[in-house]
Amino acid sequence: MIRGNKAYIWQTQDWPAWRFDLAALAGPLAEVRHAQGLLLGRLAHVGMGLREQASLDNLTADVVKTSEIEGELLNVASVRSSIARRLGVDIGALAPVDRHVEGVVDMVLDATARCDNPLTTLRLFGWHAALFPTGFSGLSPIGVGAWRDDASGPMQVVSGAYGHPRVHFQAPPAPGLEAEMQRFLAWANSGSGEPPLIKAALAHLWFVTVHPFDDGNGRIARAIGDLFLARADGTPQRFYSLSAQIQRERSAYYAILERTQKGGMDVTAWLAWFLATLHRAVDQAHASLDKVLTSSRFWQHWAMTPMNERQVKLLNKLLDGFEGKLTSQKWATLAKCSPDTALRDINDLLAQGVLRKMEGGGRSTAYEVNALPT
Repeated sequence: MIRGNKAYIWQTQDWPAWRFDLAALAGPLAEVRHAQGLLLGRLAHVGMGLREQASLDNLTADVVKTSEIEGELLNVASVRSSIARRLGVDIGALAPVDRHVEGVVDMVLDATARCDNPLTTLRLFGWHAALFPTGFSGLSPIGVGAWRDDASGPMQVVSGAYGHPRVHFQAPPAPGLEAEMQRFLAWANSGSGEPPLIKAALAHLWFVTVHPFDDGNGRIARAIGDLFLARADGTPQRFYSLSAQIQRERSAYYAILERTQKGGMDVTAWLAWFLATLHRAVDQAHASLDKVLTSSRFWQHWAMTPMNERQVKLLNKLLDGFEGKLTSQKWATLAKCSPDTALRDINDLLAQGVLRKMEGGGRSTAYEVNALPT
């Protein structure tokens, strides 16, 4: 039962006639499109291998972070291996992959690699079945590959301690879901006239508001958003991760979603938040590309220098943005070797000029990658 006098957005008389102030959004739209253009322009001037690496990194982040938003932690190495195998990208030894990881990867890759294909009921059911291969969400059985039936009560988004839940949102009742989803899919597959990025934001909001499944609605909503973003970019390759940015701003994401779902049909505020978050995701991708290019230049420079597996592993950690200071003790721990072996590895790289001692080391000497000649 819905309490209080304030209606949810789907109860408004003109649902789902979305309204927004396009003039107010013109600036943010232009800015994010400019940032996307700069990113794609940079990538056009690097080799195929680096583009594949950037796409692999961002798809991995998308899969891991869209699950993390829902409180589910996936093994990064397993996700990366699953995506690399499907894309034919060589990353060396592949990590074991479980069927749950495979399911999330299936959904994200289907949404992006086949972004031009229509969005259909059967396709959404396939994504849902891929997310829940056992037919259970945790310990609870759920209807898989089917719209929810509300047999256990209305679909609600809640938080709080057991016995004292706070209802953030209640979705439309199950009997009307078929009509709701047919209306959504007709709009999704039509030339409805909105700017492409606005359509991506509306698709995300519309789907997560209808909340048609027993579970997995947030992950599928973000996959739908990614599908429309891939269409907007004109490429199925993903070079930024909106899900990763949403995870960084998870509290703000849920707050704006709740305000929007309890408001009227003017969703300008949601669209402004979506565009700003997307802009930050693209900015983050620029920073990630800087690291990829720096790493590529580093390994090209030192290609003829003999190194063992431990040295390569630890150097890659430094290039990826190692947190804190790398000492010989940390080297031994990360490389799973003795302190004497760690010190020999480090001294060898110091002698070659690959590493240098950091200034102001204090009680423990720390090391960093030596600057390459310009």
